[in-house]
Amino acid sequence: MKYLITIVGPTAIGKTSLSIALARHFCCEIVSCDSRQFFKEMQIGTAVPTTEELAAAKHHFIQNKSIFENYTVGDFEKEAIAKLDELFLTSDYVVMVGGSGLYVDAVLKGFDDFPEIDASVREEVTSNYEKQGIDYLQTELEKRDPNYFEVVAKENPQRMMRALEVCIGSGKPYSSFLNQKKNIRDFTPILIGLEAERSVIYDRINQRVDLMMTEGLLAEAKKLFPHKNLNALQTVGYRELFQYFEGEISLEFAIEEIKKNTRRFAKRQLTWFKRNENIKWFDYRTNPIEIINHSSQELNL
Repeated sequence: MKYLITIVGPTAIGKTSLSIALARHFCCEIVSCDSRQFFKEMQIGTAVPTTEELAAAKHHFIQNKSIFENYTVGDFEKEAIAKLDELFLTSDYVVMVGGSGLYVDAVLKGFDDFPEIDASVREEVTSNYEKQGIDYLQTELEKRDPNYFEVVAKENPQRMMRALEVCIGSGKPYSSFLNQKKNIRDFTPILIGLEAERSVIYDRINQRVDLMMTEGLLAEAKKLFPHKNLNALQTVGYRELFQYFEGEISLEFAIEEIKKNTRRFAKRQLTWFKRNENIKWFDYRTNPIEIINHSSQELNL
């Protein structure tokens, strides 16, 4: 039997350190499914594990792509399953970690089948977005699919456009196509979630953003600014600083917006993961040994 020990939870909760503790205990490797950490040009703003953390356990899917590549969740599913098949040849255990719920589900359950959408629908949605901005996407998606609207990254126009295209083209909510296909996996998932009081999560996020600014996020974003329209850069931490560079907002306001939008992102992460009844939740302060013991029981060790 092969086991995929999967660690989920909101951003800044401590998933990386726990994943390393588990990987070292079970002598196995780590598969990251954080969709923001795939891109090698984005390091500070995505809280990529430190050099020491990367050296403590073998990681996969960390800064392995370029922002100039078109990399989808479907691409990740194929590559991640291939990597897991490879890793399970020499180990009964692999640790998977990340806060990107859609990417976690793609590995655990398979990527969902969506209907073919007429090109005219895509053109209509794109045209309306270009004319009316992101407010159009948010308003229409909330009206047509309130369930998906609750968990989608509302600052990500590409993801909202895709969902809206499906809603309009199929006449059905985008969420109705999610989690339908049940792929047979050659591993058993052990699901572990880290959580904390919301005020604690928000404080940790605020501290992390301040640390990112100290470590050079402003310079990193400035370097990426010429490519601001790339899909990979439509993400919290960069988009707000791009607005600052364009003279739309002050730096102080941009930093506060990063904190606010990251807090909103964490709330959506929890909403997504809390729907999964198979996740065993632990307080973020729990001693890793206790979680290791729980995992060992699940693994019948």
